[in-house]
Amino acid sequence: MDGDYDYIIIGSGSAGSALAYRLGEDGTTRVLVLEYGGSDAGPLIQMPAALSYPMNMKRYDWGYLAEPEPALGGRSLVCPRGKVIGGSSSINGMIYVRGHAGDYAHWEESGAAGWGYADVLPYFRRMEHSHGGEEPWRGTSGPLHVTRGPRDNPLHDAFVKSAEAAGYAATPDYNGHRQEGFGPADMTVWKGRRWSAANAYLKPAMKRGNLRLVTGAMVERILFEGGRAVGVAYYRGGARHEVRAKAEVVLSAGAINSPAILQRSGIGPGPVLQAAGVTPLVERNGVGANLQDHLEVYFQIACLQPITLYRHLGLLAKARIGAEWLFFKTGLGASNQFETLGFIRSAAGIAYPDIQYHFLPVAISYDGTAPAEGHGFQLHVGPMRSKSRGHVHIRDDSVVTSPEIRFNYMSHPDDWEEFRRCIRLSRDIIQQAPMDPYRGAEIQPGETATSDEDIDGFIRDHAESAYHPCGTVRMGAVNDPMAVVDPQCRVIGVEGLRVADSSIFPRITNGNLNAPSIMTGEKAADHILGRAPLARANDTPFFHPGWQSEQR
Repeated sequence: MDGDYDYIIIGSGSAGSALAYRLGEDGTTRVLVLEYGGSDAGPLIQMPAALSYPMNMKRYDWGYLAEPEPALGGRSLVCPRGKVIGGSSSINGMIYVRGHAGDYAHWEESGAAGWGYADVLPYFRRMEHSHGGEEPWRGTSGPLHVTRGPRDNPLHDAFVKSAEAAGYAATPDYNGHRQEGFGPADMTVWKGRRWSAANAYLKPAMKRGNLRLVTGAMVERILFEGGRAVGVAYYRGGARHEVRAKAEVVLSAGAINSPAILQRSGIGPGPVLQAAGVTPLVERNGVGANLQDHLEVYFQIACLQPITLYRHLGLLAKARIGAEWLFFKTGLGASNQFETLGFIRSAAGIAYPDIQYHFLPVAISYDGTAPAEGHGFQLHVGPMRSKSRGHVHIRDDSVVTSPEIRFNYMSHPDDWEEFRRCIRLSRDIIQQAPMDPYRGAEIQPGETATSDEDIDGFIRDHAESAYHPCGTVRMGAVNDPMAVVDPQCRVIGVEGLRVADSSIFPRITNGNLNAPSIMTGEKAADHILGRAPLARANDTPFFHPGWQSEQR
């Protein structure tokens, strides 16, 4: 497969792999996928319980560090992005959340016509093979296997029952009719292995013979002739290469690299391009703007019974878990351990959930380091729709220079009030009777952290990214000066170039972003191929009937 291609896809991540699978589905269309990372072989990626390792390894992670955050005491938070086939779906926590119907209503209201919930639900169904989900809301024949953990630790049941005792509801499937509530978590795990976009989409697509994957390809820029994208320039092995696309170039490099590649190609805010020494081709002020993320804190509680995962943190126990997974793909190694999630509204008058909970039956850092001394459990909790916005700007025209990533976390005053509610509502749940046999002292923030000032100090010192950057190549109406792509994912102002990944999200969705990113690749493929979109769904999702006057 030398020479020209019909389509060139930049990035083999969540959306890029789905695109590769769909664009080459006829077996004859010639597709080239350019990926800087390499193989995903080996237990550190494929074992679900080992999730903390790949995102902290230079081999698999771009290693981006965001700018110091004034509102977080000057801390610079890491921004892991997958540098491997499958992209961030190969290094993430494997938690599968579609987002809420209200998210997609907002997308459509923001100018993303045809991306409402009724439009995207059929694509979620097409991509899924759900095991245990709520029919008919879920797909059961797609390439992406979605499963659930055993939830055999009694803390999972106690947490959900405590939420119910506090006045919230249990939900059998937060990806089904009702997101609001607490219940079993979905994960992209199949037969004990991480079911990344590479495993679900890219590898099957490569077997057809009409797709070529080039790894170790660092994309410099997109090539244009007369305002039309005609190819891509990239470096590999120290040499510069150029490849051409007969039909289109599709950029799926993610929320950090997609805007950086556009800017290096001359598409972006004029002052940013000029400061970087790039000749402007099309001035689009939205390129790199609108950067969003989810922040969370680890609300940790000591456990009175020795039943948590703490007993499995020793070297010998880890060796046993690893051996069982290696030989049988079963046991603790076959789950990401995030087996219960929850979504609630933080106040009356909020139409749909704006707080997410991940429950974990151990008190530990996300990267697997510094476990709390002794048995404990934790809630990862944070607001879903922060009003703070940041940016991604290239510093120069060099392909090896990392861009400036500035999130501006907690820069909007509403963020603080929303985060305080997260802490106080979490305490209310944990204090319910079903947790009495297990609930020990509050490890952090600590029982004495009750005032706004104390809680704000805890947030400032301990809030961490949930690793959900998005929004930097926003989709919207063609006449919107801050939109970068139209609702068909076409870059406004040029021809032959589209973007399909989490960077095009107008606003961040409720929950983890892997599922909406894959859905974006699925839907974009139909736009690119000129197919009629899948028929709109007529399912009516749940909105709490008393949301205007009731918090729960």
